[in-house]
Amino acid sequence: MTQQTVAKREKVPMNGVDTPTLFATINAVKDQPELAKFRFRASSRWMNGTHSRSKVEAFTGAGGTHTHDAQYGFDADHPKVLTGTGKGATPVEFLLHGLAGCLTAGIANVAAARGVKLTEVESTVEGDMNMLGILGLSEEVRNGYETIRVNFKIKGDAPAEKLQQIVEQSRNRSAVYDVITKGTPVEINVEAA
Repeated sequence: MTQQTVAKREKVPMNGVDTPTLFATINAVKDQPELAKFRFRASSRWMNGTHSRSKVEAFTGAGGTHTHDAQYGFDADHPKVLTGTGKGATPVEFLLHGLAGCLTAGIANVAAARGVKLTEVESTVEGDMNMLGILGLSEEVRNGYETIRVNFKIKGDAPAEKLQQIVEQSRNRSAVYDVITKGTPVEINVEAA
């Protein structure tokens, strides 16, 4: 592939990804690394029982404070079989959703950057959890997922090997995959009244 072909692809949005802005962003951050520092926020309020409602707040990054185009709120709850009322997905299901969303967005970006037109991307994400840990019945069983599996079905105008490389590159750059597989320190502060 010639440099001219790559340059031509950079100017054309693909797969719904604004590739000119993607490459401009990469170049701007390369020149000014401080633009890469972001802080995302969410707030949550207990409703009743195991039901809570969270909303996504303004975030900082790229030299300023930004708001989303719309307000996003999410209800979290446990199903009735786990003493909840079923008014929302469980927090661990949100984690699966976050992983699927992050990997899928990465696939779209990587494919567009490589000039691959996608026609289909579907995933199934499953997590296995043993409730003995979270219920306090065993100190030897972890509270969270023991295993998470992600299966992709991907089609596009590239050979299967290249599509697999795109998925692998998405995994390599996924923030959510990184958080899950490498862990992130979590600080908890309490203001009790």
